[in-house]
Amino acid sequence: MSVFLQTVLLLVASNVFMTFAWYAHLKELNAKPWYFAALISWGIALFEYLLQVPANRIGYTQLTLPQLKILQEVITLSVFVPFTIFYMRQSLRWDFLWAGLCLLGAVYFIFRNPTPPTP
Repeated sequence: MSVFLQTVLLLVASNVFMTFAWYAHLKELNAKPWYFAALISWGIALFEYLLQVPANRIGYTQLTLPQLKILQEVITLSVFVPFTIFYMRQSLRWDFLWAGLCLLGAVYFIFRNPTPPTP
């Protein structure tokens, strides 16, 4: 499996955990004290980091740091939009499309002249 594909798959999985850690408590634990939600979120975030750290280490062997960051942002939005619509039951908005188009521009500019990472 290519380094790029490994990185993407790990980052997608990481972002699923991240999104739930950051936002699911707003729906599921809104009646609980904030510190209870924080402890639960930290527990979920552990799994995020167990995937995100290897993803970045693997990706950094062939991608630059800015490329990793933009890739992360694109994946974050790609995970967040379905989470918002299907889990949080928020309505789809045109702003999601515009934000996605801005990120596509960022992807273009950051990947158009790839340079090897400097360790």
